[in-house]
Amino acid sequence: MYAVRLWSVRHARGLRRVYRWGAGVAPLLAPLLRWLGPRRGEALLYPLERTLKRLFFDCRECGQCVLSLTGMACPMNCPKQMRNGPCGGVRVDGGCEVRPEMRCVWVEVMDGRRRIEPALAESCPTLPPVDGQRHGRSTWIQVIHGQREPVVSAPPRPPRRVRSTTLGPFEAACRSGRTVVTVELAPPDSADPAELLERAAGFRGLVDAINITDGAGGNCHMSSVAAAAVLAAHGYVPVYQTVCRDRNRIAIQGDLLGAAALGVRNVLCLTGDDVSRGDQPEARPVFDLDAVTLLGIARGMCEQGQFASGRRLTTAPDLFLGATVNPFVPPGEQRLANLEQKVAAGARFIQTQFCFDVPAFAEFMAAVRRRGLHEQAFILAGAGTLGSARALRWMVANVPGVQVPEGLLRRIEAAADEPAELKRVCIETVRELAVIDGVAGIHLMGHRNESVLAEIIVESGLAARPRQN
Repeated sequence: MYAVRLWSVRHARGLRRVYRWGAGVAPLLAPLLRWLGPRRGEALLYPLERTLKRLFFDCRECGQCVLSLTGMACPMNCPKQMRNGPCGGVRVDGGCEVRPEMRCVWVEVMDGRRRIEPALAESCPTLPPVDGQRHGRSTWIQVIHGQREPVVSAPPRPPRRVRSTTLGPFEAACRSGRTVVTVELAPPDSADPAELLERAAGFRGLVDAINITDGAGGNCHMSSVAAAAVLAAHGYVPVYQTVCRDRNRIAIQGDLLGAAALGVRNVLCLTGDDVSRGDQPEARPVFDLDAVTLLGIARGMCEQGQFASGRRLTTAPDLFLGATVNPFVPPGEQRLANLEQKVAAGARFIQTQFCFDVPAFAEFMAAVRRRGLHEQAFILAGAGTLGSARALRWMVANVPGVQVPEGLLRRIEAAADEPAELKRVCIETVRELAVIDGVAGIHLMGHRNESVLAEIIVESGLAARPRQN
């Protein structure tokens, strides 16, 4: 059925015209539909709709058809079922992270939108989460009743709230005007928090916040929310990462309330890696939400004091919400569009993938500045170090979005002490990233390499560097 999707994308402009014509005449059938009644109308229309949509679009029958907005490519064919994509795992050739033999559905979406109208490739409307109750139901009935375009959920952006007396330490640091520093830690494979606290201790006084990963790479560790709460209880400022891979919207909202109750105020919203990349590939992924819809729900809890269902909260959480961007994966224009979606949905800070190619990142930041996104969210450029050139080459080959100039790789391989050279490269990179206009801070990564990261923070001058913006 993959060829079907490619056909529909190639003919997106003509199919869009057919849809608009059909949507214009469909309301003429409304009297007949009222005479038949909802049950008989559904029974009559749905089999025909299902057959035609499967034939032309490889339809997955979600009951919330958005083909007219997604370039005639059904987003439900995404293995992560992302309604707002693409994820950060798109391969260099445009292949899917989960199924490399398949072209990324969201690359197809942008191709189809471009064919309809070139300007459409620069943006995409924010789509709401899938309503499971509508699966296997007709959307033609909605069009007959006058709903010509699918429902979108991009809320108007209100003025930024001023909370001078309630800012958390990390948000206050972001607003301070200096270059902020965050670092990433993986929770331990243990019920004893001592190891986590020992590894965090090396960063006390050096960083503004410590990210706690949530099943990174599809591998199981101590829960992110628990590890973040442990750090908060011991005087650290944690960033709780939550991914959509493992929990549905009910569980995620409960975790957000629990995190707030335990003193965790900073939340990084992620779609998540596929389980096939981890050590338990037989696990069943959830992906009830994507990062954009998760941000929207979390924002609603904070600003409107209600769950996604509309039910009121007794006390709303006060969270500083963040998201990620992978500047180096295709399609480039959709990276910016997706970043814009995340900022509109509620992200107030953004952390990026590893950066080794500073000129390429500078070009990305120039595009960010043209859209004014650096004025709406604090951009933290990702940097880090590994143990060897071999490990770095593995990352380039296996982790989408890690882009390392060949000359830099050869420099590291030629060094007598590769780890020391990698450390020097990271320090140089950090210093160059920190002075790029629009960069609010640095996010450091390096699995089980805490002591070296602490040295990089000190030797690069990050601990007390004023922001050059």
